[in-house]
Amino acid sequence: MTTTTKTLWTIDPTHSEVQFKVKHLVISSVTGNFGSYDGKIEADGDDFENAKATFTADIDSISTNNEDRDQHLKSDDFFNAEEYPQLKFESTNFEKVGEGEYKVTGDLTIRDVTKEIELDVVHGGTVGDPYGQTKAGFEITGSINRKEFGLTWSAVTEAGNVVVGDKIKLQLNVQFIQN
Repeated sequence: MTTTTKTLWTIDPTHSEVQFKVKHLVISSVTGNFGSYDGKIEADGDDFENAKATFTADIDSISTNNEDRDQHLKSDDFFNAEEYPQLKFESTNFEKVGEGEYKVTGDLTIRDVTKEIELDVVHGGTVGDPYGQTKAGFEITGSINRKEFGLTWSAVTEAGNVVVGDKIKLQLNVQFIQN
């Protein structure tokens, strides 16, 4: 019986971006990001198939380049950062669907609501850097309906336009360091 060595990877926040986009007034998108987060991948050797991935983001680190909007997002109308300081993701399946392409299914928890979501993951490659570290890059995309996670605040303009869309696009460009 052969045992495969588990390889642990941790996110490198200096070379990563965790962003989301939401429609504003139906005509444009607002981009936001989290400045404080943590992620880990536990894989068998150098292959990411069947890996386990976890990710957390600190709600207080949310930024949309508008302080009033950021404070509103942190309020109970949306994330309620005081009571629920982090969002969490834990993978349940990490399936290889093509060369460097994966479908990752897992449980996303926002506020006190946990739902299964599916993410598309592209492994951009694994390389050694000049400092002797091994790094792996990933582009992760997906979308969620914010109302399914209790982010239900809504408003309509006098003209009847919805102020905030329900669909949130997720886009993470992340680099992991092999430990």
